Amino acid sequence: MKVVEIKKYGGPEVLEIGSREIPVLKENEVLIKVKAAGINRPDILQREGNYPPPKDSSDILGLEIAGEVVKVGKKVKNIKISDKVCALVSGGGYAEYCSAPFTQCLPIPKGLTFEEACILPETFFTIWFNLFIKNKVKKKQKILIHGGSGGIGTTAIQITKNFGLEVFTTTRSQNKSIKCKKLGAHYSINTKKTDFEEFIKKKTNGDGVDVILDIVGGNYVQKNINILKRNGLLINLGWLTGSVVKINLLMVMLKRLTITGSTLRVGSLKEKERIAKELKKNIWPLIEQKKIKPLLCKTFYINKVKDAHIYIDKEIHFGKIALKF
Repeated sequence: MKVVEIKKYGGPEVLEIGSREIPVLKENEVLIKVKAAGINRPDILQREGNYPPPKDSSDILGLEIAGEVVKVGKKVKNIKISDKVCALVSGGGYAEYCSAPFTQCLPIPKGLTFEEACILPETFFTIWFNLFIKNKVKKKQKILIHGGSGGIGTTAIQITKNFGLEVFTTTRSQNKSIKCKKLGAHYSINTKKTDFEEFIKKKTNGDGVDVILDIVGGNYVQKNINILKRNGLLINLGWLTGSVVKINLLMVMLKRLTITGSTLRVGSLKEKERIAKELKKNIWPLIEQKKIKPLLCKTFYINKVKDAHIYIDKEIHFGKIALKF
């Protein structure tokens, strides 16, 4: 089968089209003929050598796919050959065929294309787990979502708005800020022109926000701490500007803050099964009602995967990028 391979770490130029054997199924897995695969920040980090795949996972990039089931393992339930699904995987998505635990497969919501469906799993699993399972955000809470124009950001804006939170977000351009507000953010801050810490303090009369979702890291971390309410929650999902930071722990203690983070890739099958079930119950109906939509910015054919990574490295996209087979 055709795959995208990395024989050395580096920029988009290291991505090559290669050939591998079709995956051998485990009893709890399905084999999916991939029609489209989403591109995510972890793919970029793995390509650069900064995010190695977990033990026993495929070294092929790709954490989310959509396609048609062509084979099922002996212990698979409620999925049959020819079903059209999207799935969260721990690797192997940039390939013509990919295996996935059946518990991490979801039906493609009515009305969506394969390209739209393939960009759902990674960010929707991540946001749901961090906001509604690991932590329990509540209606009317104030949340700040950094990086509102990316996959995590556009997903988080839509979900939290639909669940009744007051949504603040940051971007790095006025155009993206406008798009974030149209998507559902109550306030969108262009950080090239406005200091988000001062903006939040002013808009909340100095009270701050209840929850912050951060993919930036670096010098944002202390500023996040400064604008969290007492008993506030900081969730770290990335480190675009650095993972090693210096913070004032006294403020964390005095405000009784909780600082946490996670990566889905190393989560257990049981954990991901729970997320999938809750997404199907709580989010899939909203997608089919068009209250939440996948933000597909651009699609590239698999033989143009280098161009796709060049495009995402430029950080000019709004939403997500898909690869088409």
